[in-house]
Amino acid sequence: MLYKYKGFDKNGKKTKGTITANSLDEASAKLRNQNIYYESINESKEFSLKGFTQKDMPTELLASFSQELSSYLQSGMTILTAMKLMENQHEGEKKYLSFLHSIKTMIDEGKSLYQALSSQSVYTLPEFYMQSLNVAAQGGKMQEVLKNMADFFMSQHKIRKQVKGAMVYPSIIFTVAIGMTSFLIAFVVPKITEIFEDTDQALPPITQFVLNISDFLTTYYMHIIVAIIAVIIMYKLAYSKSNKFHTFIDGIRLKLPIVGGLIQNHELGRFSYILALMLDSGVAYAQAVNLAVASFSNYKLSSLFHKASDKVVEGNKLSHAIYTTKGIKLKKNFLQSLALGEESSEVANILGNVSKLYAQENEDKLKVLLSLLEPFMMLFIGTIVGVIVSAMLLPIFTMTQGLK
Repeated sequence: MLYKYKGFDKNGKKTKGTITANSLDEASAKLRNQNIYYESINESKEFSLKGFTQKDMPTELLASFSQELSSYLQSGMTILTAMKLMENQHEGEKKYLSFLHSIKTMIDEGKSLYQALSSQSVYTLPEFYMQSLNVAAQGGKMQEVLKNMADFFMSQHKIRKQVKGAMVYPSIIFTVAIGMTSFLIAFVVPKITEIFEDTDQALPPITQFVLNISDFLTTYYMHIIVAIIAVIIMYKLAYSKSNKFHTFIDGIRLKLPIVGGLIQNHELGRFSYILALMLDSGVAYAQAVNLAVASFSNYKLSSLFHKASDKVVEGNKLSHAIYTTKGIKLKKNFLQSLALGEESSEVANILGNVSKLYAQENEDKLKVLLSLLEPFMMLFIGTIVGVIVSAMLLPIFTMTQGLK
């Protein structure tokens, strides 16, 4: 969403403009990170073509970009020289080449890497990534932060790849199940129904149930398909355009058995890693918390941490701020670890270990769930086919016995 603001920059000069964010809290946090003190901020209804042309930069590509740039900077090159080399090495990738060219051009004009990344219109980059580079440039730790970011995004890519790979076989089984069921109901059941209609024999309840389903689906199949497509489109639009609906759905996901725990582990693990990374890079605690909060993709958790981060700016500890903020209940071991880290001034080390713990915990849980999913899918297919076959054969057996 686009927000318009008016306020003052760090030099006290009046400024105004627009900023893209998922919520008002996120927009406020972004302005604070840019050292802009706003007088007013409101949602803008202006039409922006940028939102339609920009897409999120793929995680693997962002990791590759960070790794390459980090390597060149480590060898002593300037950012401009590094961008020229990267541009030459990716001549066959049109969109990525356009991204590199726009950055190189703006850096050549005297802009910083942060300003160039913010101004380019090819990809949308994560806010915490942008602000991390901005802080890294000020602290002279650009190469180190880029390397850590590359490792982070590559690990995120590997996790997604593992999950997608593990879901291929169950997805194929589910598709086969739907196809087989549709074939039986659309072609086999109606043929057998004709046999039953020629006799005045009373049908068993299970047979009548299957026949009713077959009649309904064959009669209204187009209506059902259109309705499903309409619901999916409406859901996606509401999820992407309405913050309240998005937050509501994300809240439900966190409360789901097993799945909710996996989501919370993933989100808190990513937050812990980013916060530890920022603190190791020399970023002030309050600013590091604001940067790490931007890494949340779950709106319910993001809203909770945004409110808590405002209290951190006021001087409160994050663990206490989260505990006193109304919202979703977080894992106790996370809050205890965070509180221990703040008490001992070892937040970076403790949260770094927490992120590894949650990553390992999720990996173990996913392995168990995916191993159980395969037999469950086979049982699902067997049950559906068994019910249909039984419903068709039962009256035939009854007819055969009646002829004896």
